[in-house]
Amino acid sequence: MIIGLTGKNAGGKGAVAEYLKTRSFYYFSLSDVIREEIEKRGKEITRELLIKVGNEMRTKYGASILAERILSKLEQDKNYIIDSIRHPKEIEVLRKNGNFKLLNIDASEEIRFQRIKKRGRENDPKTFEEFLIFEEKESFNQEEVKQQVVKCQEMADFTIINDGSLEELYEKVNGIIKGALMNFERPDWDEYFMSIAKVVASRSNCIKRKVAAIIVKDRRIISTGYNGTPRGTKNCNEGGCPRCNDLSSEGDKLEECLCSHAEENAITQAAYHGISLKDSTLYCTFSPCLICAKMIINAGIKEVVYDMDYSLNDASVRLFKEASVKIRQYKV
Repeated sequence: MIIGLTGKNAGGKGAVAEYLKTRSFYYFSLSDVIREEIEKRGKEITRELLIKVGNEMRTKYGASILAERILSKLEQDKNYIIDSIRHPKEIEVLRKNGNFKLLNIDASEEIRFQRIKKRGRENDPKTFEEFLIFEEKESFNQEEVKQQVVKCQEMADFTIINDGSLEELYEKVNGIIKGALMNFERPDWDEYFMSIAKVVASRSNCIKRKVAAIIVKDRRIISTGYNGTPRGTKNCNEGGCPRCNDLSSEGDKLEECLCSHAEENAITQAAYHGISLKDSTLYCTFSPCLICAKMIINAGIKEVVYDMDYSLNDASVRLFKEASVKIRQYKV
C-alpha cells in the first residue's frame, strides 16, 4: 500500500509521516528528489530553492517527474508513506501504481502560523501577513509545471483536520489506515505461479528463447525447470549449442538442438530427487512441444497451464485431449 501526504505548510504532514514510520511504513519524500538535485548543484537547501528547483525539474522532465523517480525505488512487498505531494500529475502517476490513498493533512491558517513561529526556522515568514503571501504563492498557480497544493487537497481520498493534540492526530490516522490496509487484492493462484515461472525463466542460458516450467501439487511448488544445455555441459550462451548459436529459424534443425526444454528439465529434476508428479499441475511460460507433451502425459501430470502460444503445439494439444490432460492458457 502507498499512502501519500499532501497539504499546506505546517499542517502536520511530517508528524503523520513519523508516526507511520513507526508502524512499518517505509518513508519517501518527493522533496528528497529535489534535494538531491540541489546538492548536485552545490547549493544550500532552502524552502524557496526547493520550490524553484522543483518547478525547473517539472518544466524539463514533465510535471510527474518527482513521483516517477520515487516509484522506481518502491518494492511490491512493502507499505510506503510518500510525503510532499504538491502537484496533481504526481497523484495521477501514484494512483496508477498499486493501492494508493492520498491523505490531506490540514489546519486553520492561524494554527499553522503559530506552529511555524514555534519551530523558528530562519527562512520562515515572521508575520502573519508574510505567511499569507507565501502561502498564496505555494497553493495556487496557473502555470502547469508549478506546484498546486490546493488542487492536490481537492483530489485527496481523506482529509484530516489536525487542530488538536498529537494523540488525537494519531487516532484519526489509525481510523483511516486500518480500513485502507484491509482493502487490497492478492494474486490468484494462476497469476501467482505463472509469475514465479517468469522469474525462473530468467535463469535460462538459451540465447534463442527463455522458457520456464514449474510443477505444482496441493498449491506447493515441487519442481522447477528452465531451458538450456544439460547439467555439466557448456551453457548455450557460452557456445554450448551450435544450433542456437547459429540462430536457426524456428522449427528448423530441432534434432540438432542440445538445449533441454523447460518442461523436460522440470520433470527430470523431479525424477533426480525422487519426487512423484502424479496428479500435479505444470505451469509453463510457453505451450509445450510434442516431445514435452509426451513426457508430461507419462509423468502423470493432470493439467498444463501456459502463458504464450508456441507455433508448433497443435499436435500437443490433440495428444493432451486424447490423454485426458487438461490444458488451458493463462496470460500474465
